[in-house]
Amino acid sequence: MPCFNERPTVETVVERVLASPWVRELLIVDDGSTDGTRDVLPKLIDDRVRIYLQPSNQGKGAALRRGFSEATADYVLVQDADLEYDPAEYGTLLGPLEADKADVVFGSRFQSGEPHRVLYFWHSLGNRILTLASNMFTNLNLTDMETCFKVFRREVIQSLRLEEDRFGIEPEITAKVAAGQWRIYEVGISYSGRTYDEGKKIGWRDGVHALYCIVRYSPIGVRVRRLRPSSR
Repeated sequence: MPCFNERPTVETVVERVLASPWVRELLIVDDGSTDGTRDVLPKLIDDRVRIYLQPSNQGKGAALRRGFSEATADYVLVQDADLEYDPAEYGTLLGPLEADKADVVFGSRFQSGEPHRVLYFWHSLGNRILTLASNMFTNLNLTDMETCFKVFRREVIQSLRLEEDRFGIEPEITAKVAAGQWRIYEVGISYSGRTYDEGKKIGWRDGVHALYCIVRYSPIGVRVRRLRPSSR
């Protein structure tokens, strides 16, 4: 659970996560919060909870890398510290893994008859454009590459050499999972999005950087980077 300035929601979402019968451990990586979140975290007393404090705000990607490296359970699931994604749906996400059909599962906000809060048109369109671009470079047919709700077999996510510090981690993970030819499934999920006034942090600059990451971590981008040192 990457966490940055989520004091209003973190306690509630942790309670919901721990109420799930699927949870063996909850790793919370606070990414330099300054709003009092770090005052709340020590109150979250449960043997399954482990808290890691980043020395400064480094970005969601950096927080995820820390959490991935510390995980010990068979499956590793990403849960944001807000209330946009519902921990009650862990069973749906884990179904293809438990059935040994998948190594990675994406929870799609666009492939579901579940309830969705109605919010920003341009944000939704941006997500679809980024997913389309990602699919073009990975040859996947995902409907929601940018989803937070992703779950992996632990050996899969810990085998990836991840580099992105911010929201570019999403297209990077997708590209590297595709390159590894892991079995990928997608399941429909509900989504209770929030407004920027309520704490949403991703912006248009992150969308532009995501496009860069889609190309950078594609097979073409990887080949170009490998050629650069030899061309000097």
